[in-house]
Amino acid sequence: MISLSKVKNMSRRYDSRTTIFSPEGRLYQVEYAMEAIGNAGSAIGILSKDGVVLIGEKKVTSKLLQTSTSSEKMYKIDDHVACAVAGIMSDANILINTARVQAQRYTFMYQEPMPVEQLVQSLCDTKQGYTQFGGLRPFGVSFLFAGWDKNHGFQLYMSDPSGNYGGWKAAAVGANNQAAQSILKQDYKEDATREEAVELALKVLSKTMDSTSLTSEKLELAEVFLTPSGSVKYHVHSPDSLTKLLLKHGVTQPAAESS
Repeated sequence: MISLSKVKNMSRRYDSRTTIFSPEGRLYQVEYAMEAIGNAGSAIGILSKDGVVLIGEKKVTSKLLQTSTSSEKMYKIDDHVACAVAGIMSDANILINTARVQAQRYTFMYQEPMPVEQLVQSLCDTKQGYTQFGGLRPFGVSFLFAGWDKNHGFQLYMSDPSGNYGGWKAAAVGANNQAAQSILKQDYKEDATREEAVELALKVLSKTMDSTSLTSEKLELAEVFLTPSGSVKYHVHSPDSLTKLLLKHGVTQPAAESS
């Protein structure tokens, strides 16, 4: 009979390398990268009939930290594609820059925007490469991609450190993603408008995030939609706009007035 310590020692042989499968057919380093994302601020994406909504939780680690003026969770990749991230931000920055370059190369070569799924697949091929070659570690970040193209209209994709990706109607990554996913499964409606998708996203985040109250400093909200002229618009809500939305949908308390 094999002792427990011997089993643990055997499993540790496969922990340090991304390129070696364990006897159970697992890549431990990729699983650990996914575990790291589970500790990051959550991000939620919801597909509606007239756009895509992305919302992300900003983790405020200290009151002394200077609030960043730039976006922390939402990034524009091209005029027709944006993404929300959960995980290690330095890893995310490398991949976002790679995606931006790929999108511009395609536009330069073919004189039209890169199809959303083709862009996602191209980036996921890069992520997959980091699970197959020695001396590299997987990127510790998951993405939610929101975009529009003439072939498939509005689309929402989720990708993880393994390089896998899939199209979703509603998805959540980061902390408490299982709880968020179960609420989305219950409350998501196929024919929801963008405004209803925003309301659902705020509701899900308020119920699943670790903070007791939801405020504009703790989240970012972005939308991808078509303007009346037919062009794709990526819009990030300002803190003032977020405060109004939170009050409108009843997921925060109005600030107490000083006497």
